[in-house]
Amino acid sequence: MSIQELEDLKYPIGKFQFPESCSQTEIENGIHTICHFPQVLRETVQYLNDEQLNTPYRPDGWTVRQVVHHLADSHMNSYIRFKWTITEQEPTIKAYDEKAWAELSDARYDAIEPSLLLLTALHLKWTNLLNNLSEEDMSKAFVHPQNGNKIQLHENILLYAWHCNHHLAHIVNISERMNWD
Repeated sequence: MSIQELEDLKYPIGKFQFPESCSQTEIENGIHTICHFPQVLRETVQYLNDEQLNTPYRPDGWTVRQVVHHLADSHMNSYIRFKWTITEQEPTIKAYDEKAWAELSDARYDAIEPSLLLLTALHLKWTNLLNNLSEEDMSKAFVHPQNGNKIQLHENILLYAWHCNHHLAHIVNISERMNWD
């Protein structure tokens, strides 16, 4: 497999690019994606068996099971980052080692249903929060400790809409390549 083929498997919808500016329509579309993601994910994985869930989406990549659990972990962290940013002045967020979390036993072996349920409840709360942000809230920023970048909340909405679609594409692509329909 070529380097480009591996890169395409790793980033099936391309890498996220922070926008120079962000329209209200883009923000609304991002919130819509976040809102509906748990149902779309559930529909995508609901008939997968354990063997399929334990299949990596790419060589040396996470299994479908690990991806689903990663989504719950990542989105919980993002939701908390939104709340910190709304309630504190440019907080430095807590980073986490997503690769190490994906190697923990819950991510490697547990059923995906708890993470699907968690995502459903979390995204309901998250969407309600996002739909009630003021323009002032949208422009508030947190600081990422690994690179010192300030990320405004409207940018983080677009990042997490991309994150939903990015990992969904991993699962859809492996399902298509393996003819799991």
